[in-house]
Amino acid sequence: MFAFFLLILLIGAAVGYANFNSITTGIIMAAIIAAIYMGIMVLNSTKVVMGLNKGKEITSKEQYPMLWNVVEELSLIAKIPMPKIYIIDDPSPNAFAAGNSPETASVAATTGILEKLNREELEGVMAHEVSHIRNYDIRLSTIALALTAAIALLANIGTRMMWFGGGRRSSNSKNDNGSSAIMLVISIILMILAPLAATLVQLALSRNREYLADASAVELTRNPQGLISALNKISQSEPMKSADPSSAALYIENPLKKETKDSLFSTHPATEKRIARLEAM
Repeated sequence: MFAFFLLILLIGAAVGYANFNSITTGIIMAAIIAAIYMGIMVLNSTKVVMGLNKGKEITSKEQYPMLWNVVEELSLIAKIPMPKIYIIDDPSPNAFAAGNSPETASVAATTGILEKLNREELEGVMAHEVSHIRNYDIRLSTIALALTAAIALLANIGTRMMWFGGGRRSSNSKNDNGSSAIMLVISIILMILAPLAATLVQLALSRNREYLADASAVELTRNPQGLISALNKISQSEPMKSADPSSAALYIENPLKKETKDSLFSTHPATEKRIARLEAM
């Protein structure tokens, strides 16, 4: 998160220097855009995510009694309010959590996970999702996504202004000394590379929190084998049909099955590494 805020400041400074001849103006603009993006996404994340993934809320234990009981028991153990439960009609086994605090949280499970996992495995998966809620991982992920989008917007604004008019610095170009020219080049490079850097930081944060949620799940269930078995089944399943690509990082395993193992652009750690850590606990 520190890296994200540092990137926001750097890209704001670069845009301000290159286009307004004022680093302060750029930083203020960056702070305003970041605050707006974070506010919008934090306030609306749960409804948006569930809508994008076609989740339907269940309102009584009779609809899916095993899932309801598992979530209820784990919530008591984790000492958080019981989250709302959603079902996604998809044969591929998977699950995710949403919500920026335990009081507003939700968990979603596919019909495939209820058909293919036994109770022990389902407990491992739901303990992982409840751990995300207890650890405020969804809030962190939402803020990271908002900051990534804000950085991309700032970079786009800065490069377009440079392209279509050069900003205020173009009018002063004749008076620039060597150091000013170097600073301008650095600013342009920052505007070009910042969106990529932000994406890499966001994905690294996502992978780190998956490891933490795995460990926290074992803390809740005292049974690493349930989660190990569930991860094996989920990783070997077919891709989901209902998953929204922008929500892929929220799922316990990437639902699209397209990422390269151990890649810097992976939303999740390699399943083999997650299982190896669980077996060592």
